[in-house]
Amino acid sequence: MTIFEQIDPDLLYPDSDGKPMADNTEQYRWIVLIKENLEILFANNDRILIAGDLLWYPVRSQLITPTAPDVMVVFGRSKGKRRSYRQWQEDNIPPQVVFEILSYSNDTKEMERKLEFYDTYGVEEYYLYDPESFQLDGWLRQNNHLNKLWQMDSWLSPRLGIRFQTGLGELVIYRPDGRRFLNSLELNQRAEQAELLLEQERQRAQQLAAYLRNLGIDPDNLP
Repeated sequence: MTIFEQIDPDLLYPDSDGKPMADNTEQYRWIVLIKENLEILFANNDRILIAGDLLWYPVRSQLITPTAPDVMVVFGRSKGKRRSYRQWQEDNIPPQVVFEILSYSNDTKEMERKLEFYDTYGVEEYYLYDPESFQLDGWLRQNNHLNKLWQMDSWLSPRLGIRFQTGLGELVIYRPDGRRFLNSLELNQRAEQAELLLEQERQRAQQLAAYLRNLGIDPDNLP
C-alpha cells in the first residue's frame, strides 16, 4: 500500500474548491432554472444523476485539478447524495452533458481551461450561456473531440432532447413535449392552476350527480 492509499481520500480529494456556487443573482437564477427543470424532466429515471456545482474528479490523481460544472448530467449513474463526483467510484462514467453560466469573474483563460477539461475527459455536450449578452455557445463531441456548434437557435440536444431558442433575446429552453422551462414561481402558479381546474371538474361532477338524483337516476349505476 502506497502512502497515498493510506491517506484519507477526503483529504486527498476534498469536496469543495472554495469557490461560491454563483457570483450574482442572474448566474444563480440560470443554474437553478436549468438544474431543477432537468430534475423534473428526468424525475422518473433513477439512472440519471443531475447535479449543480458538484466537484468532479475525472481521474484518481493529485496532478489533475478538478472542476465543478454549474450543472452536469450523468446518464447511467443513480440519483442520490454526492459530496463530490469521483469518477473512479462511479463506474468510470463521466458527465455526458455540462452547462456553464458566465459571470463577471469568469475570464477567457478560465473558460478555455474548462473547455479543454471537458474535451479531455469525455463530455459529449457542453453549453455555455452568458445571461448578460444572451449569447449561447455549444460544443458537441465528434471524432473524439468537442467541436463548436455554429447554429444554436432551435438546436436540439441529442442527449437531453431539449431545444434551445436564442433568436428572441434571452435564452428560452423547451422540454421534448414543447413546454418551456419554468422558474419556481411559474411552476407553483401552474400547479395552482391545475389544482383549480381539478376542483372545478369535481364541482361539475357533483352538480351533475345531484341533478341526476333529482331526476330519480342513480349516477353510480349508469349503464
